[in-house]
Amino acid sequence: MADSVYKVIELIGTSTESWEKAAAAAVSRAGASLRDLRVAEVVKLDLQLDASGKVEAYRAKVNVSFKFEGS
Repeated sequence: MADSVYKVIELIGTSTESWEKAAAAAVSRAGASLRDLRVAEVVKLDLQLDASGKVEAYRAKVNVSFKFEGS
C-alpha cells in the first residue's frame, strides 16, 4: 500500500430537526465539493436558541478528512 496524506477540515452543520441531520448536512455539503472523503468525526454538539430559550437549530461540529492531492 502506498503512503498517503489526508487533510482534515472542520465544518458545522445545522438542522431544525436533529443533531444527526445537522451532521449529515455537513458531510453531504463537503461531499459536493471534495473528493475521496474518508472519515467524519462529530466533535461537538450544541443548540442555537432564540431569545426565549427555545431551540431554533441543532448544530454539529464535524471534522472531515479527505485524501490530500497536493504537489
